[in-house]
Amino acid sequence: MSAAMFDFGPSLARDLPPAAVKWSGFPKYNFVGGNNDAARVPVDELIAASTAVLEREGPTLATYGLHSGPLGYRPLRDFLVAKLKRDAGISCDADEILVTSGSLQAIDLVNGVFLSRGDTVVIEQENYGGCITRFARLGVNPVGIPLDKGGMRMDALANALDDLKRRGIKPKYIYTIPTVQNPTGTIMDEERRRTLLKLSAQHGIPIFEDDCYADLIWDGKRPPAIYAMSQDHNVVHIGSFSKSIAPALRVGYIVAPWTLLSRILPLKTDAGSGALEQMVLAEYCAKHFTTHVPALTRGLREKLETLMEALAENFGTAAEFEDPKGGIFLWVKLPDNVDTMKLYQAALAAGIAINPGPEWSVNKEYSRSRIRICFARPSRRRCAGGSMPQGVRRSDPHR
Repeated sequence: MSAAMFDFGPSLARDLPPAAVKWSGFPKYNFVGGNNDAARVPVDELIAASTAVLEREGPTLATYGLHSGPLGYRPLRDFLVAKLKRDAGISCDADEILVTSGSLQAIDLVNGVFLSRGDTVVIEQENYGGCITRFARLGVNPVGIPLDKGGMRMDALANALDDLKRRGIKPKYIYTIPTVQNPTGTIMDEERRRTLLKLSAQHGIPIFEDDCYADLIWDGKRPPAIYAMSQDHNVVHIGSFSKSIAPALRVGYIVAPWTLLSRILPLKTDAGSGALEQMVLAEYCAKHFTTHVPALTRGLREKLETLMEALAENFGTAAEFEDPKGGIFLWVKLPDNVDTMKLYQAALAAGIAINPGPEWSVNKEYSRSRIRICFARPSRRRCAGGSMPQGVRRSDPHR
C-alpha cells in the first residue's frame, strides 16, 4: 500500500456538506439526538416477533417487496390503517401509505416531489434541525412563523402568507409538527388546526404534517391529525416508529392521496426499506403497541420531571422552560447573554452533550440563548445530574 494518499478533492461534487468527524463514542452525559429509553425497548417481545414472522414468512425475503409491492410490507400498512384511524382520526387505505426508511427519508421524498432550488417554504420558527439543514442544502428559503404555547401562531402565519403574496412568492408548502412539536413540545389545538386548513385553502398551499412524536403524549389524548380534518385532500402526513419503538429500526411512513403518492413513489429508488424491520414491527405492534406506548410515556414523563427538578435546583430562575405536553425534548431558555453555541462546546469538553438553540431555529438570534435537551436516553440519575462536572452547573450558566 502506498504511503501517499490519493487526493479525491478535485473529483468531488460541488456544494457537498462539511466532512464528517470520526465518531469517538457517546459522551458521558448524552442529551442530544432523538434517542430513546434503552430500558423500554421491548427486546424479548421483538425477539418473539422475529422468530414467529420468520418461521411463517421467511421465504418471502427472496423477493423485493415481500410479495407486498413497492409501498411496503402489507401487514404493517394494514396495522397503520387501523392505528391512524384509532389515534389520529385518519381514514385511509393501505395503498395510500408508503413505508420509508425512517421519517427522514419521508421528508427527503416529500421535498423531492415539491422543492426546487430557489423555492420558499413556510415552517415553524423553531423546528427540527434536520429539516432546516436540508433546506439550506437544497437552496430553499424557509420563512419562520413564531410559536406560542399553542404551537404555530395563526395570526403570524396569516400575515406572512399575505406578505409573501404581495411580493409574488407562493410557498411550496407549510411544514408543521403540530402534535408534540420539536423542539418546544407544544400541541396545536383543533381550532388552530382548522384555521391552518382555512389559510392553506385560501392561498392554495398544501400542508406538510410531521407527526413523528404524536404517540408520546402524557395523557394519550391528541387532536385529530390535520390530514384527518382536511376536506380538500391538501395535506401530506408522515410518521415514524422511531420514537414509539426504537430509532435504530429506521421505519417511517408517508400518508398521501394516491395522486400524490404515485409521484413520490418513483423517487424512492432504494428497492424498498428494510424488509425484516417491517415484518418484525407488524408482528410486534399488532399484539403489543397499545400497551407498550403508555408504559414508555410513563417512563419518559418520570425522566422529564427529574430533569426539570434538577434544572430548577442547579440553575434556579436562570433556566426557563415550559412543561412540554409529551415527547423526548425540553426547550430551555438561558439568560440573554448566554451564547449556547459556545456553551455546548464547553459542555462537550466536560462530557455533556446538549443541542444549541440556533441549530433548531430559522431565527438564530432569537434562539441564541436556548438549548434543546433530549431526556429520553439518559437514566434518571443522569437526568438529575449525578456526578456531573461542576464547571457547567449551578454557578456557571454563562459559559
